[in-house]
Amino acid sequence: MVETRTARSSIMAPILATDLDGTLIPLPPQEPSETPENTVNSGHPIGEESSRLQRSALRRLQQLVDAGSLEILFVTGRHLASILEVIRRESLPVPDWIIGDVGTTVLQRRPDGAYRVMEAYVNHLDRIAGDLRAAEVRCEVDDLDGLVLQESEKQGLHKLSFYCDAGEVERLGEDLRRRLVERSVRYRVVASIDPFTNDGLIDLLPIGVDKAAAIRWWAERQGHPAETIIFAGDSGNDFAALTAGYRAVLVGNADPALAERVRRHHDSAGTSDRFYHASGLATAGVWEGLSHFTGIEPVGDSQVEPVGTKPLS
Repeated sequence: MVETRTARSSIMAPILATDLDGTLIPLPPQEPSETPENTVNSGHPIGEESSRLQRSALRRLQQLVDAGSLEILFVTGRHLASILEVIRRESLPVPDWIIGDVGTTVLQRRPDGAYRVMEAYVNHLDRIAGDLRAAEVRCEVDDLDGLVLQESEKQGLHKLSFYCDAGEVERLGEDLRRRLVERSVRYRVVASIDPFTNDGLIDLLPIGVDKAAAIRWWAERQGHPAETIIFAGDSGNDFAALTAGYRAVLVGNADPALAERVRRHHDSAGTSDRFYHASGLATAGVWEGLSHFTGIEPVGDSQVEPVGTKPLS
């Protein structure tokens, strides 16, 4: 069981709401001979120095959490067992709260260190989805070629998840969107690519359910103003949270096409000061974004000239 850390300060600390894979979890170093499909989405090679910066950033994040100077909220597509495994394997900070399963699960850490599902959030999703469950949605899309159903532990009452070829993510996503509209199924498509396996990932969620909506529900119930939250992500299933009005950090290994989408959204909304595109990869990029928005000291050379953004006053 994951150990419980000491209680944090009663003074409200900034909240880092962060994706895990490709964001908070350090990317492993790669040999120069590795093929492009095994590199991160942006095509950046991951050398020993980059790996060192990421590990340094992770240690410093842990120090902030331990000191009560930063609250951390995991916002991930992973299910609970997978989250606990990666916390142990990568020595990640242990959060008091987790948003898992692409925004369809909210979990709170109990005093004994175990996590409990927030039934109030399950009821909230039931009201949004009505009588339609993910298992019924599967019957509407099962005949589409190119989709492979993910393992049972990665499915949920309000989440239907598939693997696909990474090169087919966009096409299959559009095919699914058309099918859902044609059959009046009130579910939406969230597509991304796993930064470690290069698998295409497609999740079908009730309309109105995603990482951003889950963060909003959690923050409102906990009394956290949006201004205290900084979201960090790297992939397509982070788009909603990256553009939800929170201060947003897109790490340097994100797909350039996603970076452009996020940038265009903030430019159009007049919120460019809330978006920071880091040059640092994964964990180093998270720290770089925190440095930009909060003034904490940068790690090594991961801090670069901001890309047209300034901290909020």
